Amino acid sequence: MSIFREMGVLPDLEAAGFPRKLGARFELANGALGTRFSFRAGKYNREPEAIQVERAVFDHVLLKHARNSGAEVREGWTVRSFSTDDAGITLEVSDPESRAQTLRASFLIDASGRGNLTGNQEGLRVMHPRHKKLAVFAHFKGVLRPEGETHNDIIIARLVNKWFWIIPISAEKTSVGLVMDKDEFAQEKGSPLEIFEKHVAISPSVKERMQNVQRLGDIRTTSDFSYFNRRLVGDRLLRVGDAAGFMDPIFSAGVFLAMWSGKLAAEAIRQTLDGGRSNRETFSRYEKRVRRGMTYYWRMVDHFYTTPFIELFLRPSEHANLFSAVIGVLAGEVEGSWSLRWRMEYFFFLVRLQSVLPLAPRIRYLAERSLSRSPS
Repeated sequence: MSIFREMGVLPDLEAAGFPRKLGARFELANGALGTRFSFRAGKYNREPEAIQVERAVFDHVLLKHARNSGAEVREGWTVRSFSTDDAGITLEVSDPESRAQTLRASFLIDASGRGNLTGNQEGLRVMHPRHKKLAVFAHFKGVLRPEGETHNDIIIARLVNKWFWIIPISAEKTSVGLVMDKDEFAQEKGSPLEIFEKHVAISPSVKERMQNVQRLGDIRTTSDFSYFNRRLVGDRLLRVGDAAGFMDPIFSAGVFLAMWSGKLAAEAIRQTLDGGRSNRETFSRYEKRVRRGMTYYWRMVDHFYTTPFIELFLRPSEHANLFSAVIGVLAGEVEGSWSLRWRMEYFFFLVRLQSVLPLAPRIRYLAERSLSRSPS
């Protein structure tokens, strides 16, 4: 929100009518346990709320804002490859009529998303060994939402080794997705829709919200979630957002990390053009900050898939203000103050301790396991 405010695009986003996001709810899919994290209750986050966005609408708002701010926008063009020399960057591209052309620039920011154009060209992509996931998802009308302040909360429902997202993206439209191991999906019987519906049926908390829904469009799948590039910068090149690395979307950090790294990249190029710092020094500082921020969320994602983490996460305590520290991370404090960082280190220590000494009661996923054996 602070980045949107600084850009001057926040009024346009508010006019688009995106749902206000005041918090997030994490729960067991069997309905036995759940916790809401209210951003306003956090002591270490600067923003008390966020917004949920439908990417097609959101991206169009940003594109129009860029054009209105003076950027030259070319739609329908395809970048094929890039090369660098002492004088600048060369791009080999195709225009909307598929005619080959060459473009020159002083610097290049790769915001190609998971297409990862420059990283793939240089062979930098490294897949995360433990997070080879696949998502099955669609947009639905009629998903049951709570009333009042929690109406637009994102809901994450955890199964044994997979999870659902339920994300309101407009007054009537809700994105619902199932994330599971790619290998497990390949072994499942049935179509993506049948697999999705089967897991909804064995997840009481999700099934209850999906009783009277209308699917809007086809069920979709996307795979190879998590990766990083070994380098985030090159000579005259900066990678931002998913072109720097992509992680499991459990904490909804993707758009924020894209906006945050995009801002840092713009500042790095501006400093270089102004002659304040050398290209190498400025780009190195950019890479360190972005990698540190991404690693911050990587640790949360890695821990999320462990049961000790869930046992503590769903029974939060204000001991040492740990609950507020977790809210800070969920609210986008990617770099965090010292007060937040040491508390998160302490929280991770308690998660490790929970694996051998039950600080919080153990949890089970009995509803999922029993239902999966029953045709009902």
